[in-house]
Amino acid sequence: MITEGCPYFLSRPRRFGKSLLVNTLAAVFEGRRELFEAFTTKQGIEQPQLFIARSDWKWEKYPVLRFDFSAGDMSTIKQLDSLIDDTLSDYEEEYGIKPRKRSEFNLRMKKLIHTAEKQTGKKVVVLVDEYDNMMLHSLGDAEKQKTVRERFQHLFGPLKSEDGHLQFVFITGISKFSQMGIFSKLNNLNNISMVPAYETICGITEEELVTTLRPDIELMAGRQGKSYDAILAELKANYDGYHFSEGKTDIYNPFSLFKAFNNDKVNSYWFESGTTQALIDMLAQMPPIDMAEVEGIRLPSTAFDLPFETLDDPLPILYQSGYLTIKDCKNYDFDIIYTLDFPNAEVRRGFADCLFKHVAGKKMNSRQSSALQLAYYDFRDDGDLPAFIEALKVFFAGVLAPPKLGGYRGLNKRNTDAGSDPQPPNLGGFDAMLYTLFVSFGADVVAEDLSSQGRADITLKMPRGIYVMELKYNDTADAALEQISRKGYADKYALDGRPVTKVGIAFSSEERNISDWRSEPKA
Repeated sequence: MITEGCPYFLSRPRRFGKSLLVNTLAAVFEGRRELFEAFTTKQGIEQPQLFIARSDWKWEKYPVLRFDFSAGDMSTIKQLDSLIDDTLSDYEEEYGIKPRKRSEFNLRMKKLIHTAEKQTGKKVVVLVDEYDNMMLHSLGDAEKQKTVRERFQHLFGPLKSEDGHLQFVFITGISKFSQMGIFSKLNNLNNISMVPAYETICGITEEELVTTLRPDIELMAGRQGKSYDAILAELKANYDGYHFSEGKTDIYNPFSLFKAFNNDKVNSYWFESGTTQALIDMLAQMPPIDMAEVEGIRLPSTAFDLPFETLDDPLPILYQSGYLTIKDCKNYDFDIIYTLDFPNAEVRRGFADCLFKHVAGKKMNSRQSSALQLAYYDFRDDGDLPAFIEALKVFFAGVLAPPKLGGYRGLNKRNTDAGSDPQPPNLGGFDAMLYTLFVSFGADVVAEDLSSQGRADITLKMPRGIYVMELKYNDTADAALEQISRKGYADKYALDGRPVTKVGIAFSSEERNISDWRSEPKA
C-alpha cells in the first residue's frame, strides 16, 4: 500500500484500530524506524523486530499532514471549524506560512502542500482519521449534514488537483465515503474496505491471537483457574466472527479483546464504550426492524453504496458500524450477494440490549427493568417459569404497547410453509419483543426453530432444560400447546438429555399483554 502510493480509503467499525493504523502510517513516513525494532515488554516477553524494519524500506522522512476528527466534542459547526483551523494553523506555523483568512480551507491546504514539498524536497503525506464522525452524529439534521459536506469538500478538494505533489493519501471512517458525498470530487480514491487483500489490516486474526498473544491468554487462564482452551473458546464466542470481505477471514474485535486481557474478564466492553444512543436514534429514523429479521438477511453489494440522504434501509449502516458482519457471499454476473448476521455473542447481546432499553427506557424505571432480569435469572437457574411469566406481564403492562420492531422474517415466511397453521405475520410486535428480551439477557435462544413439520416460534436452551414456545395472537394457550404437539416441534430434542417443556403463550390485542399461558409438563 505505501509503495504503490495511490490514495486509499478504509472503512472499519469504531474502536477497531483505525487510529492505530493511522499512527503507524505516520511513524513509517516520518522515518521512525526505532518504533519497529525488537523490544522486551514489562512482563519480560521478547517481541521480535517487525517486518518493515527488516525490509528494504528506505525510512526517508516525508512531510505528514494529519487531520484527526475522532477526538473531542464536535457537536456544532463552530467546533468543526475550530478543529480544522487549529490543525491548519499548527502546520502553517511549522512551515512558516503567513496566516490566511481562516475560512479559506482549500487555499490554505493547497499552500501547505506546496510549501511542505518545497521545504523538505519530499512529496506530502495526508492522513485523515474518522472523517465522518460528525456526520454520523448528526443524522436527521439535513442542514448540518449539508454544511459539514461543504466544509470537507472545501478542505479536501485540493487532494485531487494536487495529486502530483502527494506521496500518499489515506482516509478512514466508519461509513463509505460515497455515502457521505464528501469526496465526490476525489474520485481517484481506492476503496479497500471490502477487498480480500486488506481484510486483516485492522483487528486481530486467530493466528495472531494464538501466537503473539498466547502469553496473554495463558495469564488470563492462570488467574481465573481455567484451561487455555476454555479461555480461548470464551474469547472466540464473544469477540471473533468479523468478516470484511468475501475472503471471510475471522477477525477479533481488538478493543474488547485487550479489555478482557486487562480486566481478566470477558464482558461487553465494545458496547459499554460506544455511542449506542446514536445507533438507537439512527434506527428510530428508519423502517422498523427486529432481531430475527437481521439474522441471516441478504443484501446486494449495491446496497452499500447509496448516499445517506437517500438511504432507507439501516442494514448497510449496521454492517459498517460493526453490528452486523458478512457471514456468507455469492458471486453473480455483475454483483455479490452478502448474507449478514451478528458477528458474535457480545454484539448480538448488546444490540438486543439497545433495543430493550429503547423500548423500556422511558416507560420503566431501573427497579422494574431489574426485576424482569432477575426473574429471568431465577427462571434460568431454578426453572421458575410462572414467576418469569408474571414478570413479563408487568413488563408488557409497563410499556403499554409493543415497539415498532416489525415481524419475524421467519413468521412471514412460515405462512407459505406447507402444512403450517395460519398465523398473523406479526404478533402485534410481542413476538419480536420477547425474542429481543431473551437475547438481551444472554439466553441461548432460537427464533423460528425449524423441525420436519414446521417452525416453533421460540426455543430456549437453558442449563436445566429446553423450552419450546409457541405464541398465539388473540387465540388460546391451549391452541398453542396443541400445535407444538401436533407438529412435533419438541421431538428433535428428545435425546438432548435435558427435560423438555412445551409452552403455549397467548397475547391479546385488547389487553396488549399476555392473556393466557400453559405448559406441559405443568410448571
